[in-house]
Amino acid sequence: MVLTPLPDSRTEPDGSAVIRVLSYNVRSMHDDPAALARVIRACAPDLVLVQEAPRFFRWRKAAAGLARSSGLVVLSGGATAAGPLLLCSLRVAVERTEDVLLPLTPGLHRRGFATAVVRIAGTRLGVLSCHLSLQRDERLAQADLLLERLAAMGVEHAVAGGDLNDVPDGKAFRHLSGKLQDCRAVAPWGGELTFPPDEPRKRIDAVFATPGIEVLGCGVPTGLPGVSGEDLRAATDHLPVLAALEVPAG
Repeated sequence: MVLTPLPDSRTEPDGSAVIRVLSYNVRSMHDDPAALARVIRACAPDLVLVQEAPRFFRWRKAAAGLARSSGLVVLSGGATAAGPLLLCSLRVAVERTEDVLLPLTPGLHRRGFATAVVRIAGTRLGVLSCHLSLQRDERLAQADLLLERLAAMGVEHAVAGGDLNDVPDGKAFRHLSGKLQDCRAVAPWGGELTFPPDEPRKRIDAVFATPGIEVLGCGVPTGLPGVSGEDLRAATDHLPVLAALEVPAG
């Protein structure tokens, strides 16, 4: 099956920008890095919101290698954000970045956000990658912190995405979708379910956008030219979520 075309990145005459945003849990690149890079390249993203980026020995080298093989550059995050990482194309101009470590619950994994404020054509945009907790109460608290962080960026428009470890009717997912646009729900495109990759049963990965951003399409890029089922299964243990968004100028 070949998908209906998703809008390509471009700048509109009024200065607004059509961008592609990809969210992808890469499981510390323990699977097939060549397949992972092929999937990312085929999606032609402006921004990649990575989760479970390498965090230990030579993690910066691993992040740079993933960016290079995907035709991108490292924007922010990695071990300094406890796993979330941001990659971007050369279309993106960086205004500022910040890696945020979240409160640690004893006995649970450290979590964090990779964040940035960028400019693309005539637009200014906040960006955040997250990987929320497996524990329900902590996950809900982290969703609230995510919303607070977006509000504190001082930008009118922002995108956030990641591995929520929650489904659309879960409390944390609903908390986010009550304040932000759940891009897949607004403009379905491609596949819906993201985990596991061989026989997906759950939608636990998502891209969100603030009100005012127009969602042109969002979903798992199964059937996108250049994205094979074999590569999707080999790359990592999640399926990616790709969104095309039109961000107003300003």
